[in-house]
Amino acid sequence: MLLVTWDSVLVSVSLIVAFIAAFTALDTAGRVAVSRGCLAKLWLVGGGTAMGIGIWAMHFIGMLAMMMPVTMRYDIPLTALSLLVAIATSIFAFAQSVQGSHLTRRRLMRGTLILGSGVIAMHYIGMNALMIETAIRWNMPLVTLSVVIAYAASGAALWLAFHLRQGESLLILRVCAALVMSIAIAGMHYTGMAAADYSQPMMMQHHGVSEEGLAVWVTIITLSILGLTLLISMLDAQLRAARLAAKLKRANSELRQLALHDNLTALPNRVMLEQQLTTQIKQATLQDETFALMFMDLDGFKAVNDTWGHHVGDRLLIAVADRLQAEVSEDILLARLGGDEFVLLCPQYAVHQATNLAQQLVQAIDVPFELDRYSLRVSLSIGIVIFPLHGRSQQEMMFNADSAMYHTKHSGRNGWCLFEPAMSAVAQHQLALANDLWNALEYQEMRLFYQPKFRAGGTVLMGFEALLRWQHPRRGLLMPDMFLARAEKTGQIVALGNWVINEACRQLKQWRDEGNGDWSVSVNLSALQFQQRDLIESLHQALQRHQIPDGALMLEITENIAMRDPQFSQQRIAELHRLGVKVAIDNFGIGYANLLHLKHLEASELKIDRAFINSLRADSEDATVVSAMLTLARSLNLRMVAEGVETEEQQRLLTGLGFDTLQGYLLGKPTPAERIGEFTAALAFTDNVVSSGA
Repeated sequence: MLLVTWDSVLVSVSLIVAFIAAFTALDTAGRVAVSRGCLAKLWLVGGGTAMGIGIWAMHFIGMLAMMMPVTMRYDIPLTALSLLVAIATSIFAFAQSVQGSHLTRRRLMRGTLILGSGVIAMHYIGMNALMIETAIRWNMPLVTLSVVIAYAASGAALWLAFHLRQGESLLILRVCAALVMSIAIAGMHYTGMAAADYSQPMMMQHHGVSEEGLAVWVTIITLSILGLTLLISMLDAQLRAARLAAKLKRANSELRQLALHDNLTALPNRVMLEQQLTTQIKQATLQDETFALMFMDLDGFKAVNDTWGHHVGDRLLIAVADRLQAEVSEDILLARLGGDEFVLLCPQYAVHQATNLAQQLVQAIDVPFELDRYSLRVSLSIGIVIFPLHGRSQQEMMFNADSAMYHTKHSGRNGWCLFEPAMSAVAQHQLALANDLWNALEYQEMRLFYQPKFRAGGTVLMGFEALLRWQHPRRGLLMPDMFLARAEKTGQIVALGNWVINEACRQLKQWRDEGNGDWSVSVNLSALQFQQRDLIESLHQALQRHQIPDGALMLEITENIAMRDPQFSQQRIAELHRLGVKVAIDNFGIGYANLLHLKHLEASELKIDRAFINSLRADSEDATVVSAMLTLARSLNLRMVAEGVETEEQQRLLTGLGFDTLQGYLLGKPTPAERIGEFTAALAFTDNVVSSGA
C-alpha cells in the first residue's frame, strides 16, 4: 500500500490560484457587462479562458501537492485536453450567464450544466493523465459527491458572476464571492482526489512530462494568463474612468453652453447677460467707470415670419447675429434675449462711443440679407443707456434701455435713441396696459363692434364682421392696434379669440331669433388661434351652444397665415368646412400667394386688401389686375369681397368690376351690437325714401 502525503505549501498555492481565477472571472464578467460589440465578445473569451486556466491550474497544482514515494509523470496530450475542456466549457458557460440584462432560470441551469460538466471532465481527464500501469480504483460515493459539488459550485459561480458584474462599490463583495468560489472549486477537486485509491502497487511510466516539468509549465502559464488578464482589466477600468471623466467634462461644458447660450444663434442668453451685467456694475462702481447698455430690436421681423415662415425667420436671426458680431470688438458682449431682441454690453463706453457704434450697427443691418432665393430687409431700433447716468441697478438699466428702444420704434424706427427720463413714464404706461390686459376678460371689459357687409349694390345687408374693442375703465375705448400685438406676444390672443367667437355666435343667435335669419357674422383669427389644437372643439361647442346653422359663421385668416404652411392650412380649412364654418382669405394681394395656391383650399371668400381699393381707378393698372383676379376667382367658385370702400366712385367701380360683397365706412362704420337696430332702421328708411323717389 502506497503512502500518500500532501504538501501543505502546494495545497495553499492551489487555493490561492483558485481564488485568483475566481476573482479574475468576476472582474472580466464586469467588463463584459459594460462593453458592446466585438469588445464584449473579446472580454467574454478572455474571461472564460482565464477562468478555465485558473480551474485547470488549481487542479494540477493540487495533484502536484499529492506526494508519493514514486516519481509521477503525466501524459501530455491528456493534460492538454483537460486544459482545452476547462477553457471551452468556461467560455460557453460565461456566454450563457453573464451576457444580457436578465439571468433566467433556464440560462443559469444551462450554464451550470456546461461549466459543471466541463470541470468534472477536466478533473477526471487530468487524473487519467497520471501515467501508471495499474488502474486507479474509485470510491463511487466520493466520486458522486465530487460531481454534486462541481455542479453546485458552478451554479454558484455563474450566479455570483452575473449579479456582481457591475459597480465599483462591489469590490469587497467580489473578494468574498471569489473566496467562496475558490473553496467550492477546491472542495470538488480534493473530494475527487480522495475518491482515488492507490492501494495497489503502481508502476510509473517513464515517458511523458515529469511533475517538475509540469509544475514549471503550470506556474508559467497560469501566472502569465491570470496576471495579464487582471492587468488588462485594471487598465481597461482606468481607461473607462478616464473616458467617463472626459464625457462628464464635455457634458458639463455642454450643459453650461445650453444654460448660458441661445440655442439658435449660440450667442449668450439672458442668464449670462444678467451675470455679466451684475459683474460690470460692481466693477464700474468700484473703479468709477462708465459703460453702455444697448437694447436692440428688429423692425419688420414679424412680417418676415408671417410671410416666409419661421424657418426663414430663424435663418434671418442667425444672419443678423453674425452681422452684429462682426461689427463689435471682442470685449463687447452681444446677447440674444429671445425673439428678435438683442443686447450689447459695452465696457468703458461713454455717450459718444455708444452712439457712434449704434449708428454703425443701424447701417449694417439696413443692408439687405441674401438668403438663397430670399432677399430680406429689416431695420434696427436701438435704445441706449449709460451707467451710472441712466441707472445704477441691473433692473433699472434694462428697463430704461427697453424704454429708449420703444421710443425709437415710435419715432420712425431704423435708428437709435439715448434714454431720457420722460421715456420711462411712457414705458410704464405700456407695461401697465399689458398688465391690465390679463384682467380684461374677467372684468368684462372687451366689446365687439360690428361692421356691415353688403351686396355689391349696397342695398342688401348680408351680415357683419365682428371687430374687437377694449373698453378700458380709465383710458376709454382702445383700438386693437393698442393691445393685440401684446396679446399675441404673451399668448393671451387665444383666450381673447375664443371669447370673440363665443360672443359673436351669441349675438348672431339673438339677431336670428329677432327675424334676421339670412344674416351671417365673420370673425378674424390670429395665427396662434388658427394653429391651436382645440380650435375645432371650441368652435363645435360654440355652434352647438348657440344653435348656429351651417354657413352662418365665417372665419377670416390673412393670406400670410394661409400660405405659411399650405399643407396644414388645407387640412385645417377642410376640418372647418366639415364643421359647417366658412373661411375667408383676408388681405389678399399683398403676400406671395396666388389663386393657383388657393385652389387647393376650401375657402369661400377672398377679401381684397384695402391697399388695392385706395388706389383703384377705372383706367389704372390696379383695375386690370383686380379684374383678372375676379375672373379667376369665379372659375374657382370664390366670392370676392372689397373692404375699405369709402367713396361712391369706388362703390360704382367695384360693382361694375363684379365684386360680390362690399364693406367700408361709406356703407357702414363699426357699430356696437345694441345700436345695430338703429342702423337697420335708418337703412330701411333710406331704402323707402329712394323707392318713393323712384
